[in-house]
Amino acid sequence: MLPGFASRRRFDDLTEQEVLALAISSEEDDARIYRQYAEHLRAEYPASAKIFDEMAREEDEHRRLLIARHTDRFGDVIPLIRREHVAGFYNRKPIWLTKNLSLDTIRGEAEAMEREAGKFYTLAAQRSSDASTRELLGDLAAAELGHEKKAEELTGTHLPESEKEEEDRQAHRQFILTWVQPGLAGLMDGSVSTLAPIFATAFATQNPWTTFLVGLAASVGAGISMGFTEAAHDDGVISGRGSPIKRGIASGVMTMLGGLGHALPYLIPDFWTATTIAIIVVFIELWAIAWIQNRFMETPFLRAAFQVVLGGALVFAAGVLIGGG
Repeated sequence: MLPGFASRRRFDDLTEQEVLALAISSEEDDARIYRQYAEHLRAEYPASAKIFDEMAREEDEHRRLLIARHTDRFGDVIPLIRREHVAGFYNRKPIWLTKNLSLDTIRGEAEAMEREAGKFYTLAAQRSSDASTRELLGDLAAAELGHEKKAEELTGTHLPESEKEEEDRQAHRQFILTWVQPGLAGLMDGSVSTLAPIFATAFATQNPWTTFLVGLAASVGAGISMGFTEAAHDDGVISGRGSPIKRGIASGVMTMLGGLGHALPYLIPDFWTATTIAIIVVFIELWAIAWIQNRFMETPFLRAAFQVVLGGALVFAAGVLIGGG
């Protein structure tokens, strides 16, 4: 048996006291998670932060009621048992430890938390053959359903539709600034700037392998350069563009992919076959850039296509002329 699993208890083997203790520790953990979410959102999304503050207080109240019930039935000493001690018990992903979580991600995780808890307690109650345990697990399932209804009430109280739409707009804007904008800049740089060295090498040598090596070096080098430049030139504090690490990753990876797109065809041994495919890939890349500009940056498609295709065509022509000369 694998280490770490050998010491885990089956849920069916837990006593009623241990089940109650497990519920108490779970409510305590969830309250802490909700407070972490609230603290993370407080500066930019105060309305959503209020929701999670209130949900944390609800978890505290349920924990207080569970402790009172445990005291009445089993005394003051609560067994130390947590989710990770029980095989098959639902686990919380440690996503709250990650910085710069998006608003939609946090909302989705909170919804999953309530749904998983309610589902687990409902199924556990159905599987239990002991009447007292069935009643206890049924009460816990009802409590989780109450949490879900309470969350809906809190959303209506603290987050009216107008504020929710505003927070969603802010979250979308942050996604654009942190991921799309630097990624698009990288894709444009990688796709266009590598055209000249790759096709100059191709027509100068007519050697696919040499062309591929030049394209690989140009793409990787450009990706590293763009990634470090994006991450280093703006920490995002004043501009509000978000994490420099995320922006650097988006820019660097997309720059590299933009160049590799028309370098990879030169793995094909036949020069003209590889060149034909590479040219087709270039047009696909340029149209993809125009689509992204239109979709996320709200640039009119024809204008974006004209700018990108014209710029790409000029760089491509320069590479062919230099290489052919």
